[in-house]
Amino acid sequence: MANTPQAKKRIRRNDRRAEVNGARVGRIRTFVKKVEAALTAGDKAAATAALTDAQPEMARGVAKGVLHKNTAARKFSRLAKRVAALG
Repeated sequence: MANTPQAKKRIRRNDRRAEVNGARVGRIRTFVKKVEAALTAGDKAAATAALTDAQPEMARGVAKGVLHKNTAARKFSRLAKRVAALG
């Protein structure tokens, strides 16, 4: 257990940040799932629209520090490749 006031404060802050960051990651997952659902349905128009919505969400996750830059790039690249293959 934390002994110093600063350590106690860090624990409180970390708990608050974990909640916010978890919500951010969950939001990104939701957008990615919409793309994957459209891909499964075979609907290229819906998949393209969902992908254009998911891309700024992933970029925001990178900017906020909840996703690594390369992770977001990899995920976006793989989704874009799958959407393009629907043709």
